[in-house]
Amino acid sequence: QVQLVESGGGLVPAGDSLRLSCAASGGAFSLAIMAWFRQAPGKEREFVAAISWSGGTTYYGDSVKGRFTIFRDNAKITVYLQMDSLKPEDTAVYYCATDLLGYFSREYASYKYWGQGTQVTVSS
Repeated sequence: QVQLVESGGGLVPAGDSLRLSCAASGGAFSLAIMAWFRQAPGKEREFVAAISWSGGTTYYGDSVKGRFTIFRDNAKITVYLQMDSLKPEDTAVYYCATDLLGYFSREYASYKYWGQGTQVTVSS
């Protein structure tokens, strides 16, 4: 059974950095797309970033491009989201998701497996 466990959220002031982790287990991830989404209160779930497990190709949402970096550790089967220059509008619950088939999409409905989420709060 595929499991995704996020960690690393917290409360930080604007301009600070945080690193989120997503530890994956229970599946064959060699072809997977690993993605991060976020959801703020009253808003739809938004695509943040994604990485292909095999080739390391990365994708970013427009609102985080240049500030966030997604990368992976193959040995630990863990994906990270390095978030720099955080803004109050980055405040949300951040979710890790995967599509084991390797098809990239910015639509959250395309991803079958999800973690429980981790709260990120950026104060102004």
